[in-house]
Amino acid sequence: MIDLQQLRENPEVFRASQRARGDDEALVDTILALDSSRRAAITAFEEARAEQKAFGKKVAQEKDKDAKAALVAEAKALSDRVKALQAESESAEFDFDTTVRKLANLIIDGVPAGGEDDFVVVKEVGTARDFAAEGFEPKDHLAIGEELRAIDTERGAKVSGARFHYLTGFGARLELALLTLALDTAEKHGFRAVVTPTLVKPDVMQGTGFLGEHADEVYRLEADDLFLTGTSEVALAGYHMDEIIDLSDGPVRLGGLSSCYRKEAGSYGKDTRGIIRVHQFQKVEMFSYVHEDDAEAEHALMLSLQEEMLTKCGLPYRVIDTAAGDLGDSAARKYDCEAWVPTQGKYRELTSTSNCTTFQSRRLRIRERTEDGTQYVATLNGTMANTRWLVAILENHQQADGSVTVPEALRPYMGGMVAYGPEGPRYDS
Repeated sequence: MIDLQQLRENPEVFRASQRARGDDEALVDTILALDSSRRAAITAFEEARAEQKAFGKKVAQEKDKDAKAALVAEAKALSDRVKALQAESESAEFDFDTTVRKLANLIIDGVPAGGEDDFVVVKEVGTARDFAAEGFEPKDHLAIGEELRAIDTERGAKVSGARFHYLTGFGARLELALLTLALDTAEKHGFRAVVTPTLVKPDVMQGTGFLGEHADEVYRLEADDLFLTGTSEVALAGYHMDEIIDLSDGPVRLGGLSSCYRKEAGSYGKDTRGIIRVHQFQKVEMFSYVHEDDAEAEHALMLSLQEEMLTKCGLPYRVIDTAAGDLGDSAARKYDCEAWVPTQGKYRELTSTSNCTTFQSRRLRIRERTEDGTQYVATLNGTMANTRWLVAILENHQQADGSVTVPEALRPYMGGMVAYGPEGPRYDS
């Protein structure tokens, strides 16, 4: 939820933000009108209620029987009026609250305007391998995974349906190694490891902004009124819901490990091969609660850790500044790290990191204590590793003999394995 006082004082910056996102800027004026109506309705109700209380004392003090009967009748009419004004106030409050939740977060200055294709490339790091010079044609990740018995999409579909898979043997070990490296890297920078719930209540899902434009991506268990999370960001954001937290020693940082679930609605026929776009995957997610003035520095830290992970895994990548229309409701700015996928001849997203400013904390009522009272904290999130990374690792580290070299940083987590091929694992002699 946005800062309402800021909206009242400077609505034009919100209109500009809406334009940059490609959203309806008239929503800003609708919200301001509803806010005005709401405040007027609340004032009318409170004034009438105060009048009712004062009149009640007058009735109680009246000694004359006939005069008191007349006052009681008048009090009844006043009571009916108070009830009507209360209903109007509650209705105005509901209309305002419902509408203001449709307004996306105010973007940060410098975020590119436009949609999915209007991002700005911040940097490119590393050089793509020249497989032709090495004398062989690279295979895609699924072909490699099937030959090494690391990925099984056929049985995943048999058991659970399309876009589900099994990771077996080398594939399972590689994912576990990747996730553990991600947790270790995050912990070294102050992120406390957390294994999160993957089912959350509606107010937590709503509070993080995932029941807005991406509601069709979310799995819901209607009988239990719970949602399956598409990222541990949701459960981590809810961890301090309705709390005043202590940031006197710096940011509160959490590193969440969880299974994630997404319907991938609207992606029919897109990335159906392999494990690029699936319904269930594993992920390590960074999440920070910080003082609002420290949010941009924390965002830079998260991005640097993502780049550190990509470098450790030996992946060529680029960083993009995501355009406003591709941010999602909660984010004020988002950077994506995209790794080179040889068989597709392009970069594909592996991580994103978002600065959500105070948008989520206002919805979830998370504050910090300050010298002047309390204020809402800023929240940020960023992916450290997920199942999709296996796509880039398998393809970029494949060898002509059908084996895959294990990135050096992952070897300690795989018992010293340096490569895995059709004949099995290879270790340092």
